[in-house]
Amino acid sequence: MKKKNNKSKNIVPYIFLSPSMLLIAMIAVYPIIYTIIISFTNLNMNHWNNPSFVGIYNFKKILGSFDSGFFVILLRTIIWTIANMVIHVTIAVFLALLLNIEDLKFKGLYRMVLVLPWAVPGYISTLIWKGMYNYDFGAINIILKYFGIAPVDWLSKPLNALIACTIVNVWLATPFMMVVTLGALQSIDKSYYEAAIIDGATSFEKFKYITLPLLKPALTPAIIITTFVTFKQFDVVYLLTKGLAGKTDLIITFAYNKAFSDYNYGYSAALSVIIFIILLILTNFRKKSLDKAEEVY
Repeated sequence: MKKKNNKSKNIVPYIFLSPSMLLIAMIAVYPIIYTIIISFTNLNMNHWNNPSFVGIYNFKKILGSFDSGFFVILLRTIIWTIANMVIHVTIAVFLALLLNIEDLKFKGLYRMVLVLPWAVPGYISTLIWKGMYNYDFGAINIILKYFGIAPVDWLSKPLNALIACTIVNVWLATPFMMVVTLGALQSIDKSYYEAAIIDGATSFEKFKYITLPLLKPALTPAIIITTFVTFKQFDVVYLLTKGLAGKTDLIITFAYNKAFSDYNYGYSAALSVIIFIILLILTNFRKKSLDKAEEVY
């Protein structure tokens, strides 16, 4: 009887977990498997009902030549990620240092205003920025005209559009990093700075040898996670430019446009599989980096 009771107890957790596992399989596992399957076909608008198996043709087309545009867009995505991370982490640390000043007046008001971009949904903020970038009626060009500067065609020229997207993405991402940095700053024991003052350390030396090393345990995981999110950025670039026919596409928007603008679903699925593998590699790298950070700190 005891053996039967033990078996029934072992089954109970699986019974309760089965609805969740079934739901996960339906909304996560099945789309991945289906995407992998159609990546080996020529599924598109011309072969909607009768797609043919083409093997690795789509992957060869993507990876076999520079004409596919994949490598250019992958390089653009890497540059986009690095540029965004450097800019917004620098701004976030600078703002956090200012907000950490003890006798700063209206500190609570500043914090509330600076956190607002993080509180508003990203797609709403992006659409507001899109209106501000309007060539004829946008607030940014109106301000430029007021100062005698010629209006800028922000969203039609590739370089201007990428700069515009970077500004929006930095504006959206900075508050999170600022809050993390500010929390880490406030946890640093003031006795370190008092000892440094006694030793005659300059402000730069205090930042270099005390503040920065003690910020690393909090900043490292936040930077790694944000890098991962920035690499697979979609909404900012797509809502502002829709890729400009590939001229401002990032790796995610490129795959999306191939499916829903060019209607080449097999090709887009192959792109998605490649992106999935890249993200798996990044995820593994992120895990190892976080483990190393925990070991060091």
